[in-house]
Amino acid sequence: MKQLRCRECGRLREFEPAYVCERCFGPLEVAYDLAAVRERVSRASIAQGPNTIWRYRELLPAPNGEPIDLGTGFTPLVKAPNLGKVLGLNHLYLKNDTMNPTGSFKDRNVAVATNFARSYGFDTLSCSSTGNLAGSVAAYAACAGMRSVVFIPSNLEPGKVGAASAYGATVVEVDGSYDDVNRLCVELADLYAWAIVNVNLRPFYSEGSKTLAFEVVEQLGWRAPDHLVVPVAAGSLLAKTAKAFQE
Repeated sequence: MKQLRCRECGRLREFEPAYVCERCFGPLEVAYDLAAVRERVSRASIAQGPNTIWRYRELLPAPNGEPIDLGTGFTPLVKAPNLGKVLGLNHLYLKNDTMNPTGSFKDRNVAVATNFARSYGFDTLSCSSTGNLAGSVAAYAACAGMRSVVFIPSNLEPGKVGAASAYGATVVEVDGSYDDVNRLCVELADLYAWAIVNVNLRPFYSEGSKTLAFEVVEQLGWRAPDHLVVPVAAGSLLAKTAKAFQE
């Protein structure tokens, strides 16, 4: 039901740890047989699932069997009448993803990446980060019994990586910007058999972002919102929110 597809040339390949198309070097993403998914999934079957991202496992690169789970997802959708009044909106809601295990939506991505990494025999979970992702990777690695190594810019405030250290991660400070840190991780992905979630596991890691949109629709009584305001940062959450509505 699941394959990898190049976003540039459309070429399909086996479902495996890969993130760049061999033909055109375009980015890979997870593709689903939506007709087959439709035969297996209904609103009722989703409602019977856990109150986590794994209620949507048919539209995720989910592992066989029970996933490693810290309880990520199905966070509150809170009506905001006071802010709505200021903005002239009668039906404004806020998705409170601070209720995820480490206080960040990145738990969604890392939950998916960790389970995929374990399925393929990786023993080290890693990332480049400016704070939130490092904490999430460290927490999920600890839960999964994996080693965690996180790379950060050396000028990052200590408070942003305190959680990663508390969960037992090896924190590597790199002199330079986040772009420098990310380039280093791209090189490390070719040298070591590590699951660097936002590099060589990016197609799987980024799929976790879709669950935020799935939840919003379900929590609105299976209605899509008229508009959704999404923080951009690197852009993955925005792109995967669009993918979620297409699926």
